[in-house]
Amino acid sequence: MSKPSPDTIKRVEELRSTLDEHNYRYYVLDDPGIPDAEYDRLFRELQKLEADYPELASDDSPTRRVGSSAETSFEEVIHRLPMLSLDNAFNEDELRDFDRRVRERLSSDEDVEYVCEPKLDGLAVSLHYEQGSLTRAATRGDGYAGEDITANIRTIPSVPLRLRGNDVPDLVEVRGEVYMPRAGFEALNSRLTDQGEKTFVNPRNAAAGSLRQKKSTVTARRPLEMCAYSVAVTDESLLPDTQWESLQQVQRWGFRINPEMRKALGVGECLAAYEELMQKRDTLPYEIDGIVFKVNRLDYQEALGFVSRAPRWAIAHKFPAQEELTVIEDVEFQVGRTGAVTPVARLKPVFVGGVTVSNATLHNMDEIRRLDVHIGDTVFIRRAGDVIPKVVKVVLEKRPENAESVELPKQCPVCDSDVIQIEGEAIARCSGGLFCPAQRKEAIRHYASRKALDIEGLGDKWIDILVDQDMVKTVADLYLLTTADLTRLERMGEKSASNLVAAIDRSREPVLWRFLYALGIREVGEATAKSLASHFGTLEAVAEADEEALIAVPDVGPIVAGHIRSFFEQVHNRETLDALREAGVRWQEEEITAGAKPLQGQTWVLTGTLSELTRDEAREKLETLGAKVAGSVSKKTTCVVAGEAAGSKLAKAEQLGVQVMDEQALLDMLKEHDLL
Repeated sequence: MSKPSPDTIKRVEELRSTLDEHNYRYYVLDDPGIPDAEYDRLFRELQKLEADYPELASDDSPTRRVGSSAETSFEEVIHRLPMLSLDNAFNEDELRDFDRRVRERLSSDEDVEYVCEPKLDGLAVSLHYEQGSLTRAATRGDGYAGEDITANIRTIPSVPLRLRGNDVPDLVEVRGEVYMPRAGFEALNSRLTDQGEKTFVNPRNAAAGSLRQKKSTVTARRPLEMCAYSVAVTDESLLPDTQWESLQQVQRWGFRINPEMRKALGVGECLAAYEELMQKRDTLPYEIDGIVFKVNRLDYQEALGFVSRAPRWAIAHKFPAQEELTVIEDVEFQVGRTGAVTPVARLKPVFVGGVTVSNATLHNMDEIRRLDVHIGDTVFIRRAGDVIPKVVKVVLEKRPENAESVELPKQCPVCDSDVIQIEGEAIARCSGGLFCPAQRKEAIRHYASRKALDIEGLGDKWIDILVDQDMVKTVADLYLLTTADLTRLERMGEKSASNLVAAIDRSREPVLWRFLYALGIREVGEATAKSLASHFGTLEAVAEADEEALIAVPDVGPIVAGHIRSFFEQVHNRETLDALREAGVRWQEEEITAGAKPLQGQTWVLTGTLSELTRDEAREKLETLGAKVAGSVSKKTTCVVAGEAAGSKLAKAEQLGVQVMDEQALLDMLKEHDLL
């Protein structure tokens, strides 16, 4: 193969420069300079030259946006600076409170200037550039570590592969939102429908799914865009003094910034910007769910600083959840694990908040009476927090003459037991207790779950079969099962049956807190169960305790105490406990220790792989010493135990200056307290 001539090299450079310029005008400035056909001609010419002379290929060439057939690994990327989330304001008062706090912390009575940025409904990303070239891109992840999506980001036309201008710092990090415009989303779903493939429910999900494709060639075919919203450099003196000018600089480097951005002096202008943007919301070519207000001066931002998870100098003012009108076609009542009888509205399907909604919760009879809901009513549906469909208003003017009122059923729709409603409680409940099939299955699932009695092999499938065939009516019946009983079931071999019986048998002597948790008492989670066990020592003492005695236990308030008392006062619950005793279940007693425990009031976090202990074993031993074991690191964390391959939690602990302990130090501490 011949070497490229100087003219060929020059032509390749010219084509790249020309295409980059037109990409910038088209995707960033929204000001196309040439027709699409001419752009395509230049693009194909560059493709051919790079194919003829592979040595001229370059990672920052416009042709590289077509993607690669190689699979992406999505390796973890630790963010040099955390990608913190934003606090939210949902009304005018909360925004005014934010502005007041800003001025108080700045010791200023004058109006603060803010930058108002539309809050795009997409996926936050971080892009790193070295010597002007894109070297790495990552998702936000948990804010401290994300996934490497460099190959996929390269395919997005509005992302510059190389920054423009001669004033680019050696190291630059640009953060922004990857989103899918409405038109692109509709076209994508139309294409997927034609191909018989699953469609996306909304543009945000489509953007997230497209950005996390294993093959970047797929991402390249998806209509993704990116808007920049922040920039960071190692030498802050290289940036302008304000958020506004920093974004103008980012735009000059080749990034799109949102054209709806504006500056606002004081909270009054912020509120005006909010109202104006909300009115434009449905006419924009992309979806937004609010507006972000940022203190404009960067020195003010630095002075204000951060709380553990969010900056003090920015807030997202969320738009009200989107609403639509539809009709209630019926109201059905569902029964949950605790016996709660919940009314659910069956709706004429309606598209709201990016999702087709056909069901909505009515919560309880008090809510039905408050709204005056009738079957046949036209109602406002709101997706609260853009997630949970909710009936918020009845249009009385549209009520048909034959509209039926909604009545609480007298009998459980599942087991025909009486439905009762305790005075002072909004929720009605089935009195069938553990005998109700709806509750029975869920109660057994909870009893056998890993955090409860951890009955290995008793999964959802077998619980459904055992209950449906009337082999198990209460958790006590589990201990009466034999290998012979189980082998009669389809697809249950003798070995599997024997293993399941053995697993059930191993749960006959549970520690007290696990047994308490396994009973499924309302509001009694792991922490409360442990507090009850260490405070009372025996199940009998818990069962006999009055509400005053229960309230004296840490983590137990009046409501929880009431639920505990109600549980042990129910005849069917006492009968189940008696049946468990008769079946040979012997829950252990726990020694009541006087005085404060060594780690009382401390919060610990476990991360990475431990070699000598399992995570659960380490957790239990720390809790025995009085510690609360949390799943995330914050400024309130006392200590982080880091095992092998510790990731983002370790990084966050180091950033926050939280004490870090390795596994050996943990083992030494446990030995000191005779726990090893």
